[in-house]
Amino acid sequence: MQPVLHRKLIAGVRHVLLFFRQSVMIVSVQSGIVLARYCAHDPDLRKRKEEYMKIIDMHCDTLLECYQKKQPLRNGPYQINLEKLKKGGCLAQCFAIFVVSHDTADRCGISLAPYDFYLEMAELYRKEIENNPDLIAPALCAEDIAKNQAKGLMSSILTIEDAVAVDGRIERIDEFFSDGVRMMSLTWNYENCIGYPNSVDPRLHAKGLKSFGIQAVERMNELGMIIDVSHLTEGGFDDAIRLSSKPLIASHSCARALGSHQRNLTDRQLKLLGEKGGIVGINFCAPFLEDHAVLSSIENIVKHMVYIKEKAGIEALAWGSDLDGIDGSILEYEDYAGFPRILEALSMHFKPDELDRINHGNFLRVFRDNAG
Repeated sequence: MQPVLHRKLIAGVRHVLLFFRQSVMIVSVQSGIVLARYCAHDPDLRKRKEEYMKIIDMHCDTLLECYQKKQPLRNGPYQINLEKLKKGGCLAQCFAIFVVSHDTADRCGISLAPYDFYLEMAELYRKEIENNPDLIAPALCAEDIAKNQAKGLMSSILTIEDAVAVDGRIERIDEFFSDGVRMMSLTWNYENCIGYPNSVDPRLHAKGLKSFGIQAVERMNELGMIIDVSHLTEGGFDDAIRLSSKPLIASHSCARALGSHQRNLTDRQLKLLGEKGGIVGINFCAPFLEDHAVLSSIENIVKHMVYIKEKAGIEALAWGSDLDGIDGSILEYEDYAGFPRILEALSMHFKPDELDRINHGNFLRVFRDNAG
C-alpha cells in the first residue's frame, strides 16, 4: 500500500498519456495475440503454454479494496480480480491482509483495533474463496498449488502485511498460521512490537529488530511461515537474514540503484538475500521503478529484473506487483490481465528456463523450504 500522489498531477499525466494508452489497447486487444508472439521466440514454448504461463505474484492489496468497495473478488473493479487472474496466466496469488493502523486506518475510515480488523479481513478472505470454487482454492503448502492446478484451479495464499496485530503475543503467530497465513511482513510503515519501518533517516534505517522480533522470527521459522522483510529497516533486514534458518523474501521491493526509494534494496541487501536463498518480488509502483515516475512501464520492470539477476542471481527473482496498493501509478499494462505483455518483453532478456524460475519456480522453492 503506497501513498496517494497528488490528484492534479495524476490528472495531467493521464491527459498527456491518453493517446499512448489508446495505442496500447490497439496493439494488444487480446492477450492471446501477445502469447503467440511470446511463444514465437522459442518453438518449445508453443508446446507447453500451460506450463510457462504460471504466474505466482507475492503481493497485492486487493482484499482491502474488497473490504472498502464491497464488490466481489470474482469480477470487482480492481487491478486484480479472479477473472483477470485467469486471463493473465495466474498459477497462484498471494492475497495480503493489510492490517491498517494509526493515521492510515483513519484515512481508510477504519476504527477497529488491528487484531479485530485482521479477524474481519480473514473472514472476508474465507468467504470470497469459498464463493468461487470453480476458479480458485487455498494453498497451505507448495503441494497444494500442484493439486489445485491438476484440478484446473488457481491457488490463493493468505499473507499479512504488517505484524502489528501480533501485539507482542507470540501465540497470535500460531493463531494466524492456523488461519492459513503462510507469509507475514514484520513491519509496515510504522513501528510495531517486532521492529521499525524503513526511513530516509540513516540512523533510524539502521535500527534492528526488537527482542520480541527475534522471538517472532524463530517462531515463524518453526511454524513454516515465510518471513517478509519488505518495509523493514535495513538493520532489521540484517537481523532477519542472520537469524532466520529458512529462506526469506522481500515480497514487493525493487533495486535501490535504479529507484532511490528507501523501501528498495541496496546491492548489498540483494546479494545477502540471494546468498540466503531468498527472493525479491518486483514492485510495480512507478516511483519504486524510477525516481519521480508516474507511469509504471514495462521497460522499467524489465530493467529491475535484469539488474537484480546481475546482483543476486536468477534464483532471487520473483513477482510482487503490489497491485491495488499503488494508487497514483499509471499502469502501461492496464492491470493483472496485462501480464502477458510484461512476459513478452522479459523474454527478450531471459531464457525460457529462467522465465519459469521467475514466474513460479523460485517462489515454489521458498514456499517448499518454509511450509513444505
